Formats: sequence, structure tokens, C-alpha cells
Amino acid sequence: MAGLTAPGASSRPVPVPVRLPLREIVPWAVFAAVLGLVILYFVGAEQGAMSLFGGSAIHEFMHDGRHLLGSPCH
Repeated sequence: MAGLTAPGASSRPVPVPVRLPLREIVPWAVFAAVLGLVILYFVGAEQGAMSLFGGSAIHEFMHDGRHLLGSPCH
């Protein structure tokens, strides 16, 4: 029985997982977190007393997004 292989067995190479160094991921993760917080601020809090910008242009621009996310704005 020596030298026999199972039916359908072949000598295919085994895939090796790709390793990503942490130092390459961290800058992108920080960028995504900061961008997410900025978007969350503009969609959820840019109005009234917490407003960084005068007028209501940003509030009106983000108005539908607030309602879509279930955030009250009135």
C-alpha cells in the first residue's frame, strides 16, 4: 500500500496567509476614526448651542441624514 494516494488528492501548494504589520494599519485606523467622529459631529450635533459654524447651512445640509439615523433635530 505504500505509494498509494487517496482519490482526488493532489500536490497543490498550501496557501500562506498574508501578514500585515501593525504599523501599516494604525495610521489608517486613526484616520478612519477621526473621519468618523467628524462625520458623526456634523450629522448629529452641528446645530444650536454646540454649533461651530454660524448660520443654518450645515444643519439644513445634514437634515435628512439626521432623520435617516434617527437623531432628533427639531
